[in-house]
Formats: sequence, C-alpha cells, structure tokens
Amino acid sequence: MLKRVALLLLCLSTWPAQAADYPAHAIKMVVPFAPGGGTDVLGRIIAQRLSEQWGQPVVIENQPGASGGIGTRAAAKAEPDGYTLLMASTGALMAASAALAPDGAFDVSKFFAPITMVAAPPYLVAINPNVPANSISELIALARAKPKSLSFGSSGIGTASHLSGVLFQKDARVEILNVPYKGTGPAVTDLLGGRIDMMFSPSTTVQSLLDGGKLKALAVTSAKRSKFFPQVPTVAESGLPGYESVGWFGLLAPAHTPKDIVDKLNRAVVAIMGEKDVIEHMAKLGAEPEPQTPDAFARYINADVAKWSALVKEQGITIPGAGK
Repeated sequence: MLKRVALLLLCLSTWPAQAADYPAHAIKMVVPFAPGGGTDVLGRIIAQRLSEQWGQPVVIENQPGASGGIGTRAAAKAEPDGYTLLMASTGALMAASAALAPDGAFDVSKFFAPITMVAAPPYLVAINPNVPANSISELIALARAKPKSLSFGSSGIGTASHLSGVLFQKDARVEILNVPYKGTGPAVTDLLGGRIDMMFSPSTTVQSLLDGGKLKALAVTSAKRSKFFPQVPTVAESGLPGYESVGWFGLLAPAHTPKDIVDKLNRAVVAIMGEKDVIEHMAKLGAEPEPQTPDAFARYINADVAKWSALVKEQGITIPGAGK
C-alpha cells in the first residue's frame, strides 16, 4: 500500500513539470515541403521566435515528397513529447487523410494534436508575363481556345495549390495541365523561367516577385479582395462567379502530446503572432496572423479536409500515399 501511495505521489509531483521543464533541449519542426514555399517561410518565422524565446534551438527539417505526405506521416509517428512539431498546410493534411484514413472518416485528433493556425492567406493566380492574358476572363478564353496548352504548377497532387486549380478548371470548364513539384518554391522557379505558365500560389511565395514585375497576378482566390492586394480582383468578380479557394498553414504535434505542452506551445505561438514586427513581416508576405485555440483549429481542419475530399472524390483524383 505504501509503495502504491509513493508511486502516486511521484506521478503527481512530476506531471506538472512536463510543461514547466519544456523545452529542455532542441525541438524539430518538420516542414513536409521543399524550402521556399509558404509552409516553409511561415514555419521559419515561428521557429526563429520560439528559439529566441525559449533559448533552445527549433530546427526546421524539410521532408518533401508525396504532396506533403512523407513528412506529415513521419511527424504523426514521432514520439508525442513536444520535441517533434509539424508545420502543416491544407495539402499536407489532405495527404495525411488519404494515407491514415483511406475510408474517408478523417479526424485530425486521432493522428495529431493541433496547436494553432498561423495564417490562411488567399492564393494568387500568378502567371508568367509572357502568357497573353490580363484577366481571368482572358485566361479562360485562352484555355478554351487551346485545351491543355497551358500548364500550372503545384506543390503536389492534393495540395491547395493543386486543388485550387482543379476547382478552377471544373468551374470554368477548361483543361489546364498540372505539373506537380515537391513544394511551391521549386514551382515558382519554373514559373519564372517560363517552363510552366501559371500557379495558384500562396502570396507568401510570390509577393516580392509581383512587386518586381517578374510575375503577374490576375486575381486572388478568396471570396473578397485581400487588403494586401486591394488592386487585384477576385477570381469570382473577374470572370468566374462563385469561385473561392483558401489554403491554411498551422502548427501541430503528434497525437497524445501532453495537453499542458500543447497549451504552452499555443500560448507561445499566439504571443509571437501578436508581435508588431512579426505582423509586419507577415504583411509583407501578403498574410496576417489568424491564431486559434487547439480545439477550434481541430474543428477547422476536419471541416476543410471534408470539403476538399468531396472534390477529390468527385474528380477521381488519387492522392499520393493513399492506402499506405
């Protein structure tokens, strides 16, 4: 009996220390896409600030492949101790849902402990300046006149940059070839070189290139104009009524990560996103902080996966890693 009491007291004395002592060493933040994309850029902002705040390295580890599925599945299987985090996005969780819940009944909390959304910026329909179109209406006319003559780059099958293009083709009744990459960063490189014609790109990836005139933005994919690009019309108002597509970026940990650690991470990241210079930095990238509680973020992810899964099923799209 005394041994049981002693064991119980030991457990009670050590449990609160989990968050109090966290982090005691370096943290790995998995980014399931190549460097240079929206997930990577925002992840590095958060990682740098956490490192400065806690005095422990937060190291970015890019694990691209399978539309974000490789890195996402690796993070899901990591030890749930708070020392492996996942900077995820719409596409990464779509890839995870295809592999981890192939029957379509995806519940993010079975595989991850959501921490907070970081941002949900509108995507931009960005084209190479050599493409002879100055509006969405002209782009649609060009695509209809020459089916499959245009190509768009994406960060992989099932990612937001891909599904935004699928939805566009469905609504506009056009055929545009998708060229999948391991992240939006490499896709933007080929867009600049004219090897692809266009992208549905997060603003965080192409903002500086638009300012320099190296790329041209025809529209934003959100329902309303972005305050960061007030001169750029929405897809809906410039030739395709009813179209809307928004991606998101956020931080998660493996399922069963202690709640006190998840809550500590949430408080830290939310505080970081409230800092003036972080807000200004993100604004230059065309994004603004959109923090949420862990529970609210979980609900958002599940609803978003369900929405895009319906489109994937309707269009007969196979997500890389499905069934694995």
